[in-house]
Amino acid sequence: MDSRRSPLVPAHRSLPELVRHWAQTTPDRRAFTYVDHPAPGSRGVHRTLTWRRLDLRVRALAARLAEDAEPGARVALLCPQGTEYVTAFLAALTAGLVAVPLYPPDLPGHGDRLAAVLADARPTVVVTTSQAAAAVRDFRADTAARVVVADQVPDTAADGWQPVPPRESAVAYLQYTSGSTRTPAGVEITHANVVANACQALTAYAADAHPVTCVGWLPLYHDMGLVLSVAAPVVRGLLSVLMDPVAFLHEPVRWLRLLGAHPRAVSAAPNFAYDYCAAAVTEAQKADLRLGDIAALINGSEPVRPGTADRFHAAFAAQGFDPATHCPSYGLAEATVFVSAARPGEPPHRFALDRDALAIGKALPARPDDPRAVLLAGCGAPAGQRVRITDPVTDAVLSEGEVGEIRVQGPNVGRGYWNQEEHTRRVFGPDGWLRTGDLGTVLEGQLIVTGRLKDLIVVDGRNHYPQDVEATAQEAHPALRPDRLAAFGVSGASGERVVVVAEHVRGTSLAEIDVPALKGAVRAAVSARHGLRLADVVLVPPGTVPRTSSGKVSRSLTRERYLAGAYPAEGVR
Repeated sequence: MDSRRSPLVPAHRSLPELVRHWAQTTPDRRAFTYVDHPAPGSRGVHRTLTWRRLDLRVRALAARLAEDAEPGARVALLCPQGTEYVTAFLAALTAGLVAVPLYPPDLPGHGDRLAAVLADARPTVVVTTSQAAAAVRDFRADTAARVVVADQVPDTAADGWQPVPPRESAVAYLQYTSGSTRTPAGVEITHANVVANACQALTAYAADAHPVTCVGWLPLYHDMGLVLSVAAPVVRGLLSVLMDPVAFLHEPVRWLRLLGAHPRAVSAAPNFAYDYCAAAVTEAQKADLRLGDIAALINGSEPVRPGTADRFHAAFAAQGFDPATHCPSYGLAEATVFVSAARPGEPPHRFALDRDALAIGKALPARPDDPRAVLLAGCGAPAGQRVRITDPVTDAVLSEGEVGEIRVQGPNVGRGYWNQEEHTRRVFGPDGWLRTGDLGTVLEGQLIVTGRLKDLIVVDGRNHYPQDVEATAQEAHPALRPDRLAAFGVSGASGERVVVVAEHVRGTSLAEIDVPALKGAVRAAVSARHGLRLADVVLVPPGTVPRTSSGKVSRSLTRERYLAGAYPAEGVR
């Protein structure tokens, strides 16, 4: 499965060179705007850097970092969302250092992961801001890394300092994966990788031919947030408008207002964000929304659910939202981020597939109204790279309609994992084809993602996709919190047993829920639709089911906690 057209090729081959280019050619044009929401009900305070100002701040901070670190040393970014984060990332690259995009230590639930990443990356310098400096100094008290506070570095630090253009093959940054099943692994992304992937994304979303505005709330330590909100705008000289993820969660209409306020906006979000907007944005808030000029809304969940796009369109059709701008996409950190996408303006491709056939590795059509049909969205074709489906055991290339492991080859595929040679050989391989660990198939020229290989539940020789079981479970009772439940298999004396751990909705206590009735409804629904007998259903409070750094439910960590007996005290079986 090859790309349909080549991506644009910039005149410069690294982000630092491109920042300098735009500062020289369009110095007064806006580069990055951070929209702060300091209080409930705030419609946003805008803070903007022009390309000239961005270039000066990047060079000043790069000169300061170069005083404390030799080329190739790691620089951990422990900054809050904002323009200082952008500056710190680009400054590390400009100084010839290796950026490690992370987050401040006060991010709830991620302290252990942050400590593990810092121990693995062994940064020489930690960059933060005045807002987070005290917490960062306390957190890294047992390390030798020096702390640089980005907003306290004066502009004059840039005087007389000249960067050396980085080699394309040099590592630009380490993109750490979720680390839900093992010590977090840092993917080595080169300068060439990130520029190539930004070009691929711009081509896929038609931003190479027409100017767009990148609008995003995804955290900048996340691969999609970093490429779509930083790298792609730098490659094309576009305006990037940022907001904090917490501001979105508090009031999702803030994101939609920014989409409507900027011409030809391109943005990305997972399934839950579109469903959240459809459910939480009030009619009064919709009154002043204008969503008819959006260029592309990217959905990078795995797999993408067509019903999510339908609910979002139904909720905002009156505000002019065009469903053809909804772009199901697929990607992963090992490929920088972007692999394939449905193109904006094209009719959405959706497939109803027979669940029983999927269980044996075949993608056969079913009637959409068949209760045993699985509804999946097509994720389009790759841009500037190649995709093929292979047997995960024999490595044989499979034909269209057969389900296997998705493999990727292209200039965006990273070099490997930092300090993990064996893991690198196993995943990146000697032939240049990246093993993604994701299952999928190709139908009608569309890549369809069906699930994760490591999450697959196998009972009596039949495959069951956990996200499919989870969707059935959450629809079985209104007290279950959408997209906050995990289905997984555990070994037992009589074979594989299936367990569901689910959060109940906010604003309701366990005492108010008829738990036996809820569990009975879940068991009956899963049995009827999947032919599975659930060995256990555990109901837990909101916020209990662990998630990865990108916000996805971590089935593997949920399974670990279940087996360790962590849930009985918190939940009800």
